[in-house]
Amino acid sequence: MCIFDGMWHMIMGHRLFVHLRTFLSDYFRFLIPLLIVTGLMIIGTVGYMRIDNYSLFDAFYMTVITIGTVGYGEVHPLSEAGRIFTSFLIITSFATFAFAITSISKFVVDGELNQLFKKRQLNATLDKLKNHVIICGFGRNGRQAAQVLKAYNKSYVVIEREGESSESIGEQALSLIIKGDATQDEMLIKAGIHRAKALITTLPSDSANLFIVLTARNLNAGLLIISRASDDSSDKKLKIAGANNVIMPDKVGGAHMASLVTRPDVMEFLDFITMHNKSAVNLEEISFKKIAENWKDKTLGDIAKLNVSGANIVGYKSAEGDFALNPNPEIVLRQNSKLFVLGNQEQVKQLKLILQL
Repeated sequence: MCIFDGMWHMIMGHRLFVHLRTFLSDYFRFLIPLLIVTGLMIIGTVGYMRIDNYSLFDAFYMTVITIGTVGYGEVHPLSEAGRIFTSFLIITSFATFAFAITSISKFVVDGELNQLFKKRQLNATLDKLKNHVIICGFGRNGRQAAQVLKAYNKSYVVIEREGESSESIGEQALSLIIKGDATQDEMLIKAGIHRAKALITTLPSDSANLFIVLTARNLNAGLLIISRASDDSSDKKLKIAGANNVIMPDKVGGAHMASLVTRPDVMEFLDFITMHNKSAVNLEEISFKKIAENWKDKTLGDIAKLNVSGANIVGYKSAEGDFALNPNPEIVLRQNSKLFVLGNQEQVKQLKLILQL
């Protein structure tokens, strides 16, 4: 229990540090002028108290009217040292207020204030996300992953470095974009990795993907991690690091092109049933993490008798990971098993209603 408490405090302390650093970086240009003005007020108040023995209230009031250049008379007669100090305070206040007004005006005119509001809104949205997907990198593979997730109405967050590629993300009207280095712990934490369902890392560098996989697995032991790899030797290393699946785009693309030569109609049919269109026929999976009471100990044949959705059951995966194509109707439903069905989204939705999922 003590170890758990210690880890909890350590995680919360790290999150607090990240939030504090983010707050300071966001408001730095806005806070600096205010801090300078506040410092000048303190210096003026202390100076009048020490030089001409003003009371705290009189010293504060004298500082305000001096810095504000309102032209009121002196609270009490000033000594020569007091007048020199007042002159210094007036000259300094001119420069300070000019800097403050310029900084705040630039903060508003340059659109930084609007960007700050958008950033705060993004952070608020990220804090509410659960069971989402984190995409690290928005190159060709990252974009394709985002398009598929969007087609299936899956929530996702993109982490992309500053630069031209991040600007192109904004042009595509994606709202959940974090500009930063995905290899940094704070970026993954900001993306809600502790509440995420899966992470897809598509960076061109295998070493960067390896680092992200290691970090992500350490932050969320139950996370589904899918990584891109360029070299054959990276496959095993990424899986040892914690990746559930490793995809090599060049190898997959080459195999797909070869299959179009050897089995063109088969590949076109597979492309058709996996096309990313809500109204198209898709190969979907239905997971039985928990089985409704009225379906316990029922068979696939029992489902077929009541299935009026139009979706066809074409495959079955047992809790042990064994697959069955065109499964036997006598197979009994078990917890943590899966069905693979062929149909559009509406048909699959109706089948889930029949199964009460």
